[in-house]
Amino acid sequence: MGERAALQLEQDIKNGAKGLKIFKSLGLRYKDAKGERLAIDDTRLDPIWAKCAEMGVPVLIHAADPKSFWDDMNSDNERWLELKTHPRRKRSETNPAPWEQIIQEQHNVFKRHPKTKFINAHMGWYANNLKKLGKLLDAIPNMNVGIAAVIAELGRQPQNARAFFIKYQDRILFGKDSWRPEEFPTYFRVLESNDEYFPYYKKYHAFWAMYGLNLPDEVLKKVYYKNALNLIPGLDKSLFEN
Repeated sequence: MGERAALQLEQDIKNGAKGLKIFKSLGLRYKDAKGERLAIDDTRLDPIWAKCAEMGVPVLIHAADPKSFWDDMNSDNERWLELKTHPRRKRSETNPAPWEQIIQEQHNVFKRHPKTKFINAHMGWYANNLKKLGKLLDAIPNMNVGIAAVIAELGRQPQNARAFFIKYQDRILFGKDSWRPEEFPTYFRVLESNDEYFPYYKKYHAFWAMYGLNLPDEVLKKVYYKNALNLIPGLDKSLFEN
């Protein structure tokens, strides 16, 4: 399984692919020939991660969903309204496995393949616990993080998030789940401005106010494009400012 996929990946890279994207289906929905859940750290997949290291391309990997989707749906769950309006997102504690187990499987892969460059989508679902995320970054030097879909978590803790971005400025990448131009200004406002108390664009997702991080220009450049240029081979650096 892994060997065949690695051969296809090698050909894809030779044909111009710049990296590998792993969707959350791995760990949540994919099953093997026996009908068992295919874990993210299944050793049968190791040739794929090794091939990415060999070819020098990064792996953008999305694992699980927000922890709140596994939690009880009550007044303590800040995603209650989202789960009410999107009930298919709610999971039981073990559907298909505990959240902590799926996330740990992802980290196991990172540690087992230290020469592979990983980009952990959605900040690994730890944007609401930057202290924990910082410890993970310190322990896993080949892990980077993308900020797609977690800007609301960052914007409600501006001082903490600003310090985090400055400390880990070489390992954070800008990202969006989808091309929706009307949503980008909110990301830019959180990252670039010192505005106070403004709303998120999805009322059911984040009903709290946010604040700007007012990040330094050099940090913004790294988040927006410099870190990506360092991670993704073959990009035309002349298209970007130094």
